[in-house]
Amino acid sequence: MTRVLAVRLDSDGDVLLTGPAIRALGRLGHPVDVLASPAGSAAARLLPGVDEVLEFAAPWSGVAPPEVDPVATHRLIATLADRDFTTAVIFTSFHQSPLPMALLARLAGIGHIAATSADYPGTLLDVRHHRADPPGGGHEVEAALALAAAAGAPPAVGAERLLAVRRPLPPVPPALEGERYVVLHPGASVPSRALRPDHAAELTAALVRSGRRVVLTGGPGERDLVLRARHGALTILGADGSRWRGTAADALVDLAGRTDLAGLAAVLEAADCAVVGNTGPAHLAAAVGTPVVSLFSPVVPALRWAPYGVPTVVLGDQHAACRDSRARQCPVPGHPCLSGVTPEEVVAAVDELGGPTAATATPLTGGHRCAS
Repeated sequence: MTRVLAVRLDSDGDVLLTGPAIRALGRLGHPVDVLASPAGSAAARLLPGVDEVLEFAAPWSGVAPPEVDPVATHRLIATLADRDFTTAVIFTSFHQSPLPMALLARLAGIGHIAATSADYPGTLLDVRHHRADPPGGGHEVEAALALAAAAGAPPAVGAERLLAVRRPLPPVPPALEGERYVVLHPGASVPSRALRPDHAAELTAALVRSGRRVVLTGGPGERDLVLRARHGALTILGADGSRWRGTAADALVDLAGRTDLAGLAAVLEAADCAVVGNTGPAHLAAAVGTPVVSLFSPVVPALRWAPYGVPTVVLGDQHAACRDSRARQCPVPGHPCLSGVTPEEVVAAVDELGGPTAATATPLTGGHRCAS
């Protein structure tokens, strides 16, 4: 049986952004498997149109790439050879090279390999795609779709170009059933894109003051950040006076580390809005159609990485000194590109996406619907 291999060896958010292109490859009429990193495999399993998901920890990709493992590398080559792939399409970000993976695919006997490459590929690629203007090729979703089309997939139109996840999703936690809320996700896969705990606390408190219930989310490694943000918000609200005492805690729900990726998708889908940095959950929110207030650190360009296909307000200094640096740790003391975003700006952005103003909201009665 003819099989197609789609490769995306980055994190969850990168894999979600590749989803429309992978669905386009599926319209060729052959099963599509995805080769993903351990950090991206959960997202790959959420993508519609994916037959099977394979994993490989590539030593050339990821936040903390492993050392070269000859045994794992030879095992991957054997696995790919056994599955008789006829075509491999290697998706990468604008600054990454597909050539290490192309070499492994060639060693596995895959006869037709397509990728975007600024570097001379020799005999490693059968289709060498170039990203279009503007420099870097526009949004990552559009660049991936262009590569899929160059590899022979039919052009994607309309809703085919939007992010999506498999259905059905699991139910939301019982504490959220029937409730209205806004999600605030303060963490990120790299520190330069995450909120500081004190800043996250200020934003959380401001959203509660505006009459919204706030659900704080995060991965297992972000538990401490979320706990500090929640405690800080309760401290701020407690200092406001008796109006908030005894009731503010009811307006805050901590789900950090308590959902898998599919569960987080369900929580985001039921939310009025998501307030999140440029990290995977921003793209997960877009994949379930939820508007996003994007607290965007410009270490990578918003032109390529902002939430795609949903109403979005991008906040943060896009001309900060860290611009386009791809820094993983903030190179500027105080993290000003994000910490300069005020609570008032965030509340106004949520309002802009369709929620009521603080003046018309009823304190602590739950969230208010943001129009999509």
